[in-house]
Formats: sequence, structure tokens, C-alpha cells
Amino acid sequence: MDIQFNSNEDHNKLEISLLKKRLLHVYKGGGTKRLEKEHNKGKLTARERVNFLLDKNSQNIEIGAFAGYEMYKEYGGCPAGGVVVSVGYIAGKQCVVVANDATVKAGAWFPITGKKNLRAQEIAIENRLPIIYLVDSAGVFLPMQNEIFPDKEHFGRIFRNNALMSSLGITQIAAVMGSCVAGGAYLPIMSDEAIMVDKTASIFLAGSYLVKAAIGEKIDNETLGGATTHNEISGVADYKASDDNDALQKIKRIVGKIGSFEKAGYNRIKAEKPKKNTEEIFGILPKTRTESYDMKEIIDRLVDDSEFDEYKADYGKTLLCGYARIDGWAVGIVANQRKVVKNSNKEMQFGGVIYSDSADKATRFIANCNQKRIPLVFLQDVTGFMVGSKAEHGGIIKDGAKMVNAVANSIVPKITIIIGNSYGAGNYAMCGKAYDPRLIVAWPSSRLAVMSGSSAAKVLLQIETASLKKKGEKITETQEKDLFDKIKNKYDNETSPYYAAARLWTDAIINPMDTRKWISMGIEAANHAPIQKAFNMGVLQV
Repeated sequence: MDIQFNSNEDHNKLEISLLKKRLLHVYKGGGTKRLEKEHNKGKLTARERVNFLLDKNSQNIEIGAFAGYEMYKEYGGCPAGGVVVSVGYIAGKQCVVVANDATVKAGAWFPITGKKNLRAQEIAIENRLPIIYLVDSAGVFLPMQNEIFPDKEHFGRIFRNNALMSSLGITQIAAVMGSCVAGGAYLPIMSDEAIMVDKTASIFLAGSYLVKAAIGEKIDNETLGGATTHNEISGVADYKASDDNDALQKIKRIVGKIGSFEKAGYNRIKAEKPKKNTEEIFGILPKTRTESYDMKEIIDRLVDDSEFDEYKADYGKTLLCGYARIDGWAVGIVANQRKVVKNSNKEMQFGGVIYSDSADKATRFIANCNQKRIPLVFLQDVTGFMVGSKAEHGGIIKDGAKMVNAVANSIVPKITIIIGNSYGAGNYAMCGKAYDPRLIVAWPSSRLAVMSGSSAAKVLLQIETASLKKKGEKITETQEKDLFDKIKNKYDNETSPYYAAARLWTDAIINPMDTRKWISMGIEAANHAPIQKAFNMGVLQV
């Protein structure tokens, strides 16, 4: 091992330590005192409920742990978006679990809460997975109601999805374990089966105070909409549980009796660990996003037996395409090559840039994977498509459009791992969030933006300088430097993986050592949903 390897390793392991530290803070929800308050009520916290429900010693992945990260500071923040979402196993069956966190503003829905809930339902719909709702919410966060209530992707879309999933035969089970008020009251009742916890659960369109104000009726919440009321009088609920544990055990027994369904049939054999040490990724991956490295070395440490069958190895070298297995699953990998390579006429090619020949190769490979029903894995470290007169005259836009077309029309599941840069149209071509990857996760080393902070600062500085010159003003070197630094710092903050994860542009920031688990569980989830249509790329300019 050389000095550079050791330096990279130290840097990247520090990034993982920071990730773990930030996650531990997120896991505290609304804080220690509020967690204790839930226990004093005889309730489990949201994360305790999820952990109790999922099979012991089984794998799971958490979606959107950093949702809302450093957002809504004027309201005290919204850790994890006020809701915990996991994909894991209940009675051996892969499920999506959604649990309101009552320690965060009594489980109220912020705008990011709605977006995260919709993402959970999207995962269930795409993959035909059972979804479990653990309800404990005060409803819409009223100071921000205009950003969560009326639009297509807002609160009401949840109930539309309830209805859609019911028609698709996707199992939905709700356990009301606290408040469930106003419009939110429809969610458990639009599920297939609803459980209520005695004395702590309540369901009503309007609470006792609002009822008195609206119609003058005096009534307590328990009589109005408690577990006894809805199990014995209204018939709204299906089961009454004595406490949280009892409710969760009932869910386990119900899920354990769900029958098997048709599978998509993706190829899987016995898994093999990579021959090359996965931990060496930390030493291979550079400290900065401008340094080059060999993406093949990363692939060798992610795939089974370190075996990668490369497609068109000597053509379009800035994109790597090839077949491999990850945890036994057959996959097609499309990855940006960050190693500086030479093409046939000895011209240098920039690592991370997509050229016409690379785009052409990837388009054909993606089509092949669709024809063979092989899931696609995208490893992103892309700075964009090549620019300049030579690239434009060679039809880079046309070739890039073909690649984007192939990605958009793919019918096999796509899983995206953002390793480094994810800039400009390169994000689209490499299956960014807009192109419906089943899962999209980022390493702490990732950066997402139209362009890098340095590039953006140079462009904006040129524009600002030109504008001042037109006005007859001069800008000193010191002013120029200050302006550059200001723009760059703003962009650098906004390209952070934490900034992206807070807004759910990615599903998670993960330790690279967990990459195989995320890909494997993502393909396993996708295997629950048979492909319903043929691959068709539509009209192309050849």
C-alpha cells in the first residue's frame, strides 16, 4: 500500500465516522426527553416499534433517514422527516414499514413528511410489497399547511395511493398506536385491515375540542373515537390490541399468513463474496472529486468472486459496461470510468466524461439487459457529457439522447449508487432520481448538482464581472476572490450528499460496505413485481 492509498483510507473512514455520528443524532428523533415521555405513556417509540416488528437477525434498509436534515430550523427541525421508513422482513416476507415518530411535533406532517410517505408507497407499488403503517400522528403541521395540503404530490396523494394499492392487490395493514386525526383518519381505514391499541389510540375527523366548537357537543376523545368505540360501535377498526407489543404481534401473524405471488424471475444463484477485499475501497477512492481512479477496482470489490465480464472493453472507454453478480443476483453494470484513458488516436479522454462512443455503447448494453431481463446497476461518478466543437459536430447531443432514452424506457429494475460526482445531464443518463431507479443511494463522497461549485463560481463570476463592466464599474482582485469564494461555498454546501438526502433526492447516504446489501435487497424487492410490458425505445435519431 502506498502513501496515497493510506491518505485516502484515512479521509474516507473519517467520512464514515461522521455519517455514523449524524445518524445517531437522527435516531434520537425529538430528543431524549420526548422519547422518555412516550415510554411513560406505555408506548414504544417509532424506531422501537419498527425493530420489534422486523424479524430478528434479518437485514433491513432504512429509507430517508436524513429526510429534513437541517431543514425547518425555525420550527425546531424535523429529524428523519418525522417518520421512520424501512424495508425489511416480517415473518420472512419482505415488507415496507412506515412509522410516525410522535416525538417530532407529535408526529405532525411537514412537507418532507408527505414526500417521504409517498416515497414509501412508491416503493411498495413498484415492487408489489406489503406495506405496514404504524400510525401515531397529530396530522398536518398547520404553520406549513399550504405546502403539504392541496397539491398533487401532497398529503391527499397518500389516500389516492391507498386506493390504488388496494386495487392492485398489495397488502396494506395499519396499526393505530396513538393519534390519528382529521384527513389522516382515512389512511388506516383505507388499508385492508386496521388495528387499534386500547386507551392510547384514537381515530376521528375532529377531536373533542373542535366538536364542541363546531356543534356544541361535549364528549371526551376516548368515547368519541377510541379503540372500544371503533371496535364495538362504529366497526371502523378490525382488531383491538392491549398494548403496542400486542398490536405488533397481531401484524406479524397476519403477514405470516400472506400467500406467495408470481415472481419476475430475475436470475440468482448462490452468492459469493468478492475475491478482493471490499475494505480497500476506502483507499482506492480519492479524497477529492477531481482526482482520477480506476472504477474497475471499485467494481472488483463489489461483485461476487470479483468477476466482471466487460462489454466492448476497448470501445467508449469512459463508460464501463458489463455483466456480474451481486449477492448471487445477475446484474448489468453501467459505471463511469474515472481513470484517464487514451482512445485509438492517442487523444486523452477525461475521466468521468461521457463521449459519443461511450453513450452509444451504453445504449446498446442497456437494451441487451432489457432483452435478457437482467437488472441494471448504475455506478455514478460523472461530470457530464463532452463539450466543444468536436463533440458537437460528432453528434454528442444525439448520442446522449439515445442513452437517456434507453434509461428512461428500461423495463428492468434499475438501482443507482452515486459514488462521486453526479453533474448535469450525466445525472440523467446514469439514472438519476428523475429516471425512476427502484433505489438510489449515495456514498459520503458523492456530490449532486448541475456542475461543481468551482465551475459554477467561475461561470457566475464571469457573468457578474461582465455586468459590472457594462455599468462602468471595476472589480478588484480582492473583490473578485471574495465573490468567487462566496459563490463556491454556497454551491459546495448545496452539492453535499446530506443536502440531497435531506430533500429525498436520494434514498440514503450509505457506508460503501453496505452497497451489496442495498443492491441485493432492491433486486429482491423488484422480483415481487413481474414485468408487464415489452422494452421499446420509441423514436431515435440514429
